[in-house]
Amino acid sequence: MIKKLIKKGGEKMSGFYSKIEKDTLENSNFRQVLFTGKHAQLVLMCLKVGEDIGTEVHDHVDQFFRFEAGQGKVVTDGQEYAVGDGDAVIVPAGAEHNIINTGSADLKLYTIYSPPNHPKGTVHVTRAQAMAAEEKEHHY
Repeated sequence: MIKKLIKKGGEKMSGFYSKIEKDTLENSNFRQVLFTGKHAQLVLMCLKVGEDIGTEVHDHVDQFFRFEAGQGKVVTDGQEYAVGDGDAVIVPAGAEHNIINTGSADLKLYTIYSPPNHPKGTVHVTRAQAMAAEEKEHHY
């Protein structure tokens, strides 16, 4: 269950709480933003079999990835890493990267962007929705 802590009388968040492993494993959306702060953003992701996030570069955003289920491959600046449950990868700003589901089941992960990279509350059920929204939604 995802829980948010909100200060009374306003929109300013005083913190965020989640059973992150459970929430990640239950997520079936390609992308679901859980928390957006001033300096970081927490996002759940689910890649279907054979799916990838698409090769990208975030010039001003560091990104942490934590994998909870499935098998995949992370490619960052030409280096490849096989990933699965319990693995973590950090992609520094400016590095070209992609994540590919190489397994026979969904690849479940969460990522932390620093600073945030997507509008607060973003949910893209499918990769196609995410790609269609990509140009207009990036605001950082």
